[in-house]
Amino acid sequence: MVERVKTGIPGFDEILHGGIPKRNVVLLSGGPGTGKSIFSMQFLWNGLQMGEPGIYVALEEHPVQVRINMKNFGWDVKQYEQEGKFAIVDAFTAGIGEAAKREKYVVKDPDSVEELVDVLRTAIKEINAQRVVVDSVSTLYLTKPSVARSVVLQLKKVLSGMGTTSILVSQVSVTERGFGGPGVEHAADGIVRLDLDEINGELVRSLVIWKMRGTSHSMKRHIFDITDKGIVVYPDKVLKTSRFG
Repeated sequence: MVERVKTGIPGFDEILHGGIPKRNVVLLSGGPGTGKSIFSMQFLWNGLQMGEPGIYVALEEHPVQVRINMKNFGWDVKQYEQEGKFAIVDAFTAGIGEAAKREKYVVKDPDSVEELVDVLRTAIKEINAQRVVVDSVSTLYLTKPSVARSVVLQLKKVLSGMGTTSILVSQVSVTERGFGGPGVEHAADGIVRLDLDEINGELVRSLVIWKMRGTSHSMKRHIFDITDKGIVVYPDKVLKTSRFG
């Protein structure tokens, strides 16, 4: 029996036939505005509701803003941070600024994957994290695409090795067919691609599970919505597009 981690995202566990296999490192890729950060925050918040501590690694946004973004959906993490069940790893500010001085886990050199891994390892140990989100992993290799695969493998070694189930958010341009960096799709255990397509003059959100090690899953492109309570996936609504990738 595969041990699974439920995302708690309505409809998503259903098309994944029960949830993400434990310890999997999932690449969540998509263009701008497709809902990647919301998806990953929802995954962490639902984990907290199930008693599973989590960590959000902020590479593209100030930790203060991350908390505000979560609160906008009704996901107030303050209490969980105080209880040591939730942590934000600040890999954005480099410790600069008044608010940054109050952060507990700070990566002083955001360009150093080694330092990020060290701080992350400490945070996972201290709060006994079971879920981790890195948003976004692309930031670590934007200027050096050739190291994309090794960065993902480095993170995977730590994340899987320490027993966490994790989501690596990966940015792709709107027209790009891949998953954000050469070879990253081979390094990850799972790939979920979020898209925003114009269909008959209307923007439609859809997602497809490209691969997921350890489980069967739907092979269809499912429509989803972003509501004021987060993402809702519709298992019975399938989008037919000419898009490939």
